[in-house]
Amino acid sequence: MSAHCQLTGAKPGFGKTISHSHRRSSRRFDPNVQSKRYWLPSEGRYVRLRLSARGIKTVDVIGVEAAVARIRARGVKV
Repeated sequence: MSAHCQLTGAKPGFGKTISHSHRRSSRRFDPNVQSKRYWLPSEGRYVRLRLSARGIKTVDVIGVEAAVARIRARGVKV
């Protein structure tokens, strides 16, 4: 699950590419997932999170402590 956001749970969507002649072939819509490192003051260490662009904005709003708590509540090891 490489294209998967740890915070929002965003994962690839699937659909069709349609050519000019209207032939259809399968394709995959990947979320904008990036690896980002945050300082976690409560544990005195850095954590590396794989977040989508929306997930990064969410961390900016709610803070890294609350974001890590949400990720752990989903059962993901951080």
